[in-house]
Amino acid sequence: MSSTVMSVLPLGSGKEVGRSCHLLSYLGTNVMLDCGIHPGYEGTDGLPDFKLIDPESVDLLLVTHFHLDHAASLPYFTERTDFKGRVFMTHATKAVLQLMLRDYLRLMNMRGRTRDVSDQPDVLYTEEDLNNCMKKIELIDYHSVVQHKNVKFWAYNAGHVLGAAMFMLEIGGRHVLYTGDYSMEDDRHLAKAEIPKIKPDLLITESTYGIQVHQTREEREAIFTGTVGRIVSEGGRCLIPVFALGRAQELLLILDEYWQANPALHTIPIWYASKLATKALRVYQTYVNFMNVRIRQAMDLGNPFQFRYIKNLKSIDVDNFDDRGPSVVFASPGMLQSGVSRKLFDRWAPDPKNGVIIAGYAVENTMAKELANEPEDVLTLEGKSQPRNCSVVVVSFSAHVDYLQNRDFMLAVDPSHIIFVHGQQHEMRRLRDAMKIEFKDRAKKTKAEPPRLYMPDNGRKVMMRFTQRKEAVVMGSLAIGGTKDIEEGDELKGVMFTQNFATRICKIEELPMYTQLRVGKVKSKLHVPFIGALDTLRLFLLEMFSSVTESKSSDGSISFGLHSDELELIRSSDPSTRKLLLQWDASPVNDMLADAAVALIMHAQTSAATIRVTSRPCNHSGDDDEGGRKAKKGKVDWKTIKESRLKKAGEMLKEQFRDVEEDLENGVFKVMCLRNPALIEVLEDDDEVAKKEEKKDEDLVLCEVTCEFEDGGGGVRLRVKCEDEVQGKLVQDCMRQLFEALGAIDV
Repeated sequence: MSSTVMSVLPLGSGKEVGRSCHLLSYLGTNVMLDCGIHPGYEGTDGLPDFKLIDPESVDLLLVTHFHLDHAASLPYFTERTDFKGRVFMTHATKAVLQLMLRDYLRLMNMRGRTRDVSDQPDVLYTEEDLNNCMKKIELIDYHSVVQHKNVKFWAYNAGHVLGAAMFMLEIGGRHVLYTGDYSMEDDRHLAKAEIPKIKPDLLITESTYGIQVHQTREEREAIFTGTVGRIVSEGGRCLIPVFALGRAQELLLILDEYWQANPALHTIPIWYASKLATKALRVYQTYVNFMNVRIRQAMDLGNPFQFRYIKNLKSIDVDNFDDRGPSVVFASPGMLQSGVSRKLFDRWAPDPKNGVIIAGYAVENTMAKELANEPEDVLTLEGKSQPRNCSVVVVSFSAHVDYLQNRDFMLAVDPSHIIFVHGQQHEMRRLRDAMKIEFKDRAKKTKAEPPRLYMPDNGRKVMMRFTQRKEAVVMGSLAIGGTKDIEEGDELKGVMFTQNFATRICKIEELPMYTQLRVGKVKSKLHVPFIGALDTLRLFLLEMFSSVTESKSSDGSISFGLHSDELELIRSSDPSTRKLLLQWDASPVNDMLADAAVALIMHAQTSAATIRVTSRPCNHSGDDDEGGRKAKKGKVDWKTIKESRLKKAGEMLKEQFRDVEEDLENGVFKVMCLRNPALIEVLEDDDEVAKKEEKKDEDLVLCEVTCEFEDGGGGVRLRVKCEDEVQGKLVQDCMRQLFEALGAIDV
């Protein structure tokens, strides 16, 4: 079995959370998984490390969901590099991503950057780049299979956010599952992630929360609503930084329901401060089929996202915002690095009645992460230091798996290799160590080999070696209607082909149905010199081939069909044509049969059995006349030819044997030879030779050779009489070789 190497190169989110981007390479195919940006850095510093790869070599780019840390680098990669591959995501992901990236572009411009990339190289892309990027995105439904070159892939529901997907890829018979961000818990509007039934050879999974275990959904909701209620009841203002789309809709559903259940809160406003509020509502109405059963049933009665107590603020002037009374404000961005959420925080942070709820995962190097540690002082957007007197509560609604959910998922899919990504180094290491123990404990019970676990840094390639499986799938009529299982040794006749690393077998006539190949034939023709007789040719063909047919055409030519007419041998009716035409449909078997037929034809002309029919002397003299001109062709003198051949036969016999008496007129030769010539040795001593010659007469044997020539032809019949069989055979072979040199012989 041969082996192949699969590699995974993290360009981002290796031992970090942010800029998820990984390059999977196997059998000459390159697939990029996600293309995000790091929320904690600005400009090109937040991009994945694209300089480590050749963008032009990337065949596919698969985006799991619309969060910026998984998709915000997409316009830069498609428009600012040499990438020429295809981009896929789900319908809902594309719809939301357009809104998210336009809002992200707006925020970049708010930081003082112009729309001219030439003026500001840190601006990643323009509105035009974004529009061009969106045109290149292709859509995929859950469970629909897409084939691109050598890659087959499909998507599973990943929970997490609307339209989030896991991707299963099949390359060369190997399966890779990339989870992206996923959730194994049902919430108010999304179903939990699916567990694939196919066992992947490689699992690339998130490790965001390491070995932390989440509180139950009911506990988290109670903490969230209780904190909001406490802050506003005390006259404070509650800031909930969120991204405009995603987990914000889950929190809005929770809070709207809580307000309905508490009439005392009805006079306190809840603001959803986002320019995307109306568009977000429209997207969620459109893609309700991506949500859980609860929401789909609620849509039959009314729009569950048409909130009773939550008001949209398409625009907000923070400086002039009337916040004299208690209120709740959902504002973006969720990491508090800029925008409305950061401006409101800078304004409300000094007041101890106010509060901030961090409801999502806080990425390193962001204000949200800093607040989770409850610092005494914070810096404003203007760079001024001010006290942080407001309360800070962290309650996670980020829809990432905790340790128990991640562990159960890994044990269920049971991969051969696991690569951990999307997690801080210490959390990732704790998860890896815990999973080593889990898999070792399971291996003791099941005797199964535990998977290999990896946690690579950014730019550190993981190499995995796989044995290349040798298997073929039977297709078409070969596979249909077969009631008997094929067993070892059974004959299966068809054509084998490899397509997209998969080997298949079908009938040759069905090949165009499964491939772009077309069946054709190569007609081979070969002219073979032949001067023998037709009877001799027929005799040799019948002895060699089990199936020989013979026919005569209207022009008098003779055709022989060989091996069930796979080969055709044609003898022309023109006697001056001293060659045969051999033709056949080229194939390995027929080519071999043609070689055998050619060898047979050549042997038929030189074999001893053909002399009588094929031996013909030249009908012209080879000597020049006295004038130096060639003698003219005339009548053949068979008597002279006969005498010449007999004379040469006598000379040869005298050179080979002890005593030879010749009667050239009657064609008879009497040859005296030793009974056992194997005892003769060549000795250097003349005396010894003389002694050997004094052999007794009883050691000699007489062989009589008679040569009978045909009248008017060159054929000759040999008769050898001898008391000793060995000596008779020796004399016969000498005569045969002589006449074969002079012409064909029939013994």
